[in-house]
Amino acid sequence: MTLFQKFATAALVSVIVLIFVGAIVRVTGAGMGCPDWPKCWGRYIPPTKVEDVDLSKVDFSKFERAAKRYGRDPATVTPEHILENFNPVHTWTEYINRLSSLPVGFFSVATMVLAFSRQRRRPWVVAASVASVILVGVNAWMGKEVVSSDLKPGVLTIHMALAMILILPLSYAAWAGTERRWRIPAGGPALFRMRMVTVILLLLIFAEGVLGTQIREMNTHLAKTHPGMGRAEWIGVLESSWEYLVHRSFSWGILGTVLLAWWWMKAEGRPGKIATGALAVVIAQMVLGLIMSQVEIHPVVQVAHLGLSAILLALVTVWVCGTGGKR
Repeated sequence: MTLFQKFATAALVSVIVLIFVGAIVRVTGAGMGCPDWPKCWGRYIPPTKVEDVDLSKVDFSKFERAAKRYGRDPATVTPEHILENFNPVHTWTEYINRLSSLPVGFFSVATMVLAFSRQRRRPWVVAASVASVILVGVNAWMGKEVVSSDLKPGVLTIHMALAMILILPLSYAAWAGTERRWRIPAGGPALFRMRMVTVILLLLIFAEGVLGTQIREMNTHLAKTHPGMGRAEWIGVLESSWEYLVHRSFSWGILGTVLLAWWWMKAEGRPGKIATGALAVVIAQMVLGLIMSQVEIHPVVQVAHLGLSAILLALVTVWVCGTGGKR
């Protein structure tokens, strides 16, 4: 593995870790644990108890402007209102989430620098590295908007979708940054057929991820509006929404597509680690999905479900790359 690949892979892994941590923030309801950005309660290291909060360090004018921008009454932004939402567990959960974004930025920038110095003969690798840094910057800004909007659903969906999109150029960079790229041992019609089915699989996974984000927003809404309702009861409410029904149906399409691609790989020789890994993750996702649809929408299952989606997206992106011609 080249030095460039090591940094690109580190950037990719850090994004996946950040998605796992972000999922923990979502399921614990800690999204507003830090009501300001980039500081947390006006400090670089947040307080551990409410007595340590110094409201004089919190810029309330930012809150008021953000409330007005997102259609909320600025008059509701008062020190008392902000302070009553202080929860040390939520604060430190969100703070750790922000800290987890630092390696993403560092490794993405390092990957771009190495691309210009060591991958100049591969313009697509350079472009992917630059695109990654741009996406990191845009999503950092979106993270600020998530806080400013008080977790507005549409903003959350864009924030998560950008994180998923970031996986694509980083996966390509990690695959392409070497003289001997991994490729599927097939050719002619078989390779073209494999390329088509893996591209379809990638699109299905991305669409499924976006729908999943919307469903998690519904779960967050249910937690706020029905505090006494058990998570097992959420299933009945979700089944009345088209997003949930389409999301559940899509999963079977993904399973069928990955099984078909894996079988074709097997017919050409050995499926390989990438194809087998993708199949294993899809099966695990199906099991987790069945638990959430038939038993309970458990927080741990939710976190694992979202994190594995990121891993699956990376695996299938590399799988698609392996079907490509020489560049």
